[in-house]
Amino acid sequence: MKRREPISKIMTENVLTVTVNDELHDVVDLLQKKKIRHIPVLDGKEIAGIISRTDINRLTFSSLFDNQDGADEAVLEMLSIPQVMTHKPRIVKSEQLIKEVAEIFAEEEYHALPVTDTEDNLVGIVTTTDVIRYMLEQY
Repeated sequence: MKRREPISKIMTENVLTVTVNDELHDVVDLLQKKKIRHIPVLDGKEIAGIISRTDINRLTFSSLFDNQDGADEAVLEMLSIPQVMTHKPRIVKSEQLIKEVAEIFAEEEYHALPVTDTEDNLVGIVTTTDVIRYMLEQY
């Protein structure tokens, strides 16, 4: 088993992002069209938060009841991304070891973490799925 590999080996690069000024509809569109579950939220170049499919599902009714699209639209219009996102998410550095990030996921119950370089620029995102796939490759 490889033991000292950096998270940059398994992270997703070219991360899709939204800004604090975008609309929640933009988030929903990205989540659905790109089939992703987490999107970092930027304020300028700074990572202000992260928003997930679960965050959106908590707001909407369509996943629970049929014919609730109108209600969902109203909810999405009333709220902003900063009202829904997780603020100041835990961030990891691209050179951190996969083992260290796996420990963060296990202990702190995150499912996705933004990844930055040494100058705090967003360079990727890593998820629990990335770590599980990496572990499976070891067997």
